[in-house]
Amino acid sequence: MRRLLAILAFAVSCPTLAQPVEEIVVVKVGSHSIAGLVSRGPRAKPKYGIALFPGYPGILKLHAEAGAPFNQQGNFVIRARRFWLDAETLTVSVDAPSDQWTSFEQRFRQSARYGADVAALLQEIGKRFGIEEWTFVGTSEGSVSAFHAARMNPALARRAILTSSLFGSTKLGPGLSDARWSAYGGKLLWVHHADDPCPATPYREAQSFAKKSGAPLLTVRGGGPERGPPCEPFSFHGYVGVERATVEAMRTWVKTGLAEDVGVHR
Repeated sequence: MRRLLAILAFAVSCPTLAQPVEEIVVVKVGSHSIAGLVSRGPRAKPKYGIALFPGYPGILKLHAEAGAPFNQQGNFVIRARRFWLDAETLTVSVDAPSDQWTSFEQRFRQSARYGADVAALLQEIGKRFGIEEWTFVGTSEGSVSAFHAARMNPALARRAILTSSLFGSTKLGPGLSDARWSAYGGKLLWVHHADDPCPATPYREAQSFAKKSGAPLLTVRGGGPERGPPCEPFSFHGYVGVERATVEAMRTWVKTGLAEDVGVHR
């Protein structure tokens, strides 16, 4: 039986927005648990929920203690989460299930067990905050998590947004190479930087997958300066320098269905 273990609130500093409230929600599912970091404006009355799935390794190691540090804070979807927040939108940074903290394999992310874990977490959060609809957003290897979690929860995930997606097979798993787009009944959006330098996530594949899936592609250009390895979060793979514009374009698509490229001068 699902049992809420802990919901603890704490404030975090935010240089560009009114200080949001953040809460860690931990839900027990059988012998393991799954946690999410909920971020919302202090006076928000959210109806839109954005579930964020970070890139490799996807293991945040969220703990219930207020203000406790956690992993992957530099990852694109995690560090840019504040840009989603408005009077009607909250985000949930989704951790790997607790029994997957040593090896969160891609094949596990395709399993019914994982789909049920994500559903348990988001249903609890949705009930607590009155969320009317969810969008699943994954980046890099997190695109595997987001797509399959959405595919397995069609009544929960109205939309899926896949950014800097891992298209082909690597030593870590199949990526999205064996995904069946027809298996997901919600709305799908691809987001990709035109100059993504990561060999595993080339822009040309984003164009190809968008065409195959029949879903729109939101192209991002510009930003910088880049720093660090090409597949890490502070290259164009992680939308460095254009985080806010990229998130705001995704939020516009969620609310209006319009997908407009970022950084293109017309």
